Amino acid sequence: MVGVIAIRPMDPADLPSVLALEQVTFAQPWDEAILASEVVSNNRAYLVADAGGEIVGYGGLLLDADEAHIVTLATAVRRQGLGTRLMLGLVDAAIAYGAEHLTLEVRASNKVAQDLYRKFGMAPVGVRAEYYGDEDAMVMWAHDITGAAYRLLVESIRKGLV
Repeated sequence: MVGVIAIRPMDPADLPSVLALEQVTFAQPWDEAILASEVVSNNRAYLVADAGGEIVGYGGLLLDADEAHIVTLATAVRRQGLGTRLMLGLVDAAIAYGAEHLTLEVRASNKVAQDLYRKFGMAPVGVRAEYYGDEDAMVMWAHDITGAAYRLLVESIRKGLV
C-alpha cells in the first residue's frame, strides 16, 4: 500500500502530478490546458489522493442540476482500495452539491472499473458506440443517491475500508 492517503480537493499546484498520471493511465489523455480549465470551473469538483505529497490518484465530477457525471478517475496503484476511496469522495461531493443521480461512461473492456462502479450501485443502462474512438463506452447510472438505501450502501463501503 502507498501509506496514509488523504482525499482532498485538487489544487492547480497538483496539475503536473495529475498530468503525469493522466498520461500513463489513459490511451487518450487530456492535455494540460484541459486539466487546468477543469480544475477551476465552477460546476466541477476534482479530488486527488495524496500520499504524503505524492499524488497517487484523482477523480473529477461535472455537476449539472440534479446530476453528477464522473468525468475521470485514475489511480497509480490497483487493487488497494484507492479507487474506492476516490469514489467515496466523489459521491460525497455529488451529494454536497445536491445531485440526486450519478452517471459515467466507462470503456466496455474495463471490467475492473465496471466492478468498482457496480459496488457503488451503478448499473449499465446503455452503450455509446465508439465513444473512445477505438472502443465503445458502457453508460452507467446510480439513482436516488441521497436516499436512505444509497446512504446505507455508501456507509457500508466506507466501514469496509477501516
